[in-house]
Amino acid sequence: MNLESTAATCDVTAITGEPSPFRSYLRSLTRLAWLGGEFILAALDYVRHVTFQRELPDAVARALWLQHGCQRILRVSHVNLRVLGPIPTTGLLVCNHLSYLDIIVLGALAPAIFVAKLDVKHWPVFGWFACLAGTVFVHRERRSDVTRANADIQAALNTGVLVVVFAEGTSSDGSTVLPFKSSLLEPAVRSDHPLCAGCLHYFLPDGDAGEEVCYWRDMTLLPHLIKLLGKRGVNATVAFAPLGERSADRKLLARQLRAEVLKLKAAIPE
Repeated sequence: MNLESTAATCDVTAITGEPSPFRSYLRSLTRLAWLGGEFILAALDYVRHVTFQRELPDAVARALWLQHGCQRILRVSHVNLRVLGPIPTTGLLVCNHLSYLDIIVLGALAPAIFVAKLDVKHWPVFGWFACLAGTVFVHRERRSDVTRANADIQAALNTGVLVVVFAEGTSSDGSTVLPFKSSLLEPAVRSDHPLCAGCLHYFLPDGDAGEEVCYWRDMTLLPHLIKLLGKRGVNATVAFAPLGERSADRKLLARQLRAEVLKLKAAIPE
């Protein structure tokens, strides 16, 4: 099954001088209204392209719907997206995790199903759309739920769609790559689906990406989103590296993948 991959790119103009608080506030309000409109359009698209379509498997239709929506949402926050390496379109993609923006960026590049912690399911608006997109939610502290999540990941892989796992288990400020958890790598060990490492990096010309793009610690979603939308633009880089030989032990595989992501991170220019 061939799944078309399209990169969404938005130009960010060069920024000089200190940003105006009033302009940032006005920009936030305008883009927040724009984002709301995009969510309404995405809901209508879901009805047309997922609910009533019969040609594609449900998982593939949802992933294609998500890709189209992510491409539109990237334009709301003026993301300038640079891609290094071949974009994976099938198999398992294992990435570092910095922000909710990761899902928008990766989702715009290829039809994908994401694996997320259970908390995301209860986020306002975003959680509902994550459910519509076929997200695999997992309660990592419950061993039985990890087993169920691995079965869902395997089922998604078997449809031919890309599955994205953030193996750190949480987000960070991007200064390093946290140790990878191996619990959700079982499908990569027991199947021959393609396996790829990915590294995300953000840069803010008018701010601190570690605090204003990355979503970590005890940050609250809505204030963080409003501040992010007030920025003139975000420079995002995604680097990919397909994995050839892989360890048959998932703990060793987790270390192998983390080492590959660290290599990608070191090679990403600002």
